[in-house]
Amino acid sequence: MRHIPGAWARAARGAGLLAPDGSAVATIFAEMSALAAATGAINLGQGFPDEDGPAVVLEAARDAIASGANQYPPGRGIPDLRTAIAEHQRRFYGIDLDPEREILVTAGATEALAATLLALIDGPDDEVVVFEPYYDAYAACVALAGARLVAVPLRRPDFQPDLDELRRAVTSRTRLILVNDPHNPTGAVFAPEVLDEVVRLAERHDAVIVTDEVYEHLVLDGAHVPIAAREEAWSRTLTISSAGKTFSTTGWKIGWISGPADLVDAVLAVKQWLTYVNGGPFQPAIAVGLRLEDEVFQAMAARMREKHALLGDGLRAAGFDVIPPRGGYFTVADSAEVCARLGVADADALCRMLPERAGVAAIPLTAFVTSEHRADYARLVRFAACKRVDVIEEASHRLATLAG
Repeated sequence: MRHIPGAWARAARGAGLLAPDGSAVATIFAEMSALAAATGAINLGQGFPDEDGPAVVLEAARDAIASGANQYPPGRGIPDLRTAIAEHQRRFYGIDLDPEREILVTAGATEALAATLLALIDGPDDEVVVFEPYYDAYAACVALAGARLVAVPLRRPDFQPDLDELRRAVTSRTRLILVNDPHNPTGAVFAPEVLDEVVRLAERHDAVIVTDEVYEHLVLDGAHVPIAAREEAWSRTLTISSAGKTFSTTGWKIGWISGPADLVDAVLAVKQWLTYVNGGPFQPAIAVGLRLEDEVFQAMAARMREKHALLGDGLRAAGFDVIPPRGGYFTVADSAEVCARLGVADADALCRMLPERAGVAAIPLTAFVTSEHRADYARLVRFAACKRVDVIEEASHRLATLAG
């Protein structure tokens, strides 16, 4: 394999994204999906829905294509979508935004995150604090920006951080504190005292808070409360979200970032050299979605709650110890009993066995952690609940064979 030169390659090797010879490291997600395809297993590893979202949103996209909205949209996003995002933030969270200066439409939340890190990281001495386990793109984007990732572990039973560990992690070198709430992969929703401490530490150390809130409408009990809704946090917070998880349109890649104009302008300065723009006919469709009645959003959360409950019942019947999620797409379960019964060492080995043994694919939680903390999560498995009810029922039936 040809060696890949450059500073990013050196950083990526350090983050485990490239092998020492410069070749790409295959992800566990690709491996498990390949195993699922080869064995005919139900893929509960990857977090994408297998059914469409609201029909009115899909129809709006078809109408936009038919009416000719197929060329480059404006660099910041079409005005109607930016207005709809501002209306959404005011309606649900009481946050007032200027659609002209304080909102930027992006190619999904991941581009928003990458552009933010590239815009705000100054050099290799900068640190980005994240909560671990973390969505795998975080390490890749931090490495791409040339910064150092500092992980604060989330502790069972409710996957909250130890506040003393958080205080030790945030220092004068901290440039960004990255908060994913509701959290992937654990399904946690952070307690108010955790978010309060994030805000206090960011102010103390002059750090920017970046929030990833793509599961904001999939909180299973109560309502989502963004950090940016705190008056003392607004001036240093960039909020990222997207339409993919809310409206089951992950392939459309319509995301956005909002916050103070100077920070959004800095992100735009980078974003315009990445995708430039994207999703012309999908942007007006998402504007329609964001203006749907409250009952539609409530029904989405209720539906996800039912799916998590159904999956949890199936996992318990198979011998897993389920950790009930509070939001998002995923249920995490402790596999200690199952591993002991099958004679495998840990969740990583179990997940490589499951497609052939039980016809179901899942992801070990160690795929989302650094080597330093891997042992803390060695028994835990992430299962995707964002599937049709009949698929979850069939997966539960197959997993039941593990119980003997």
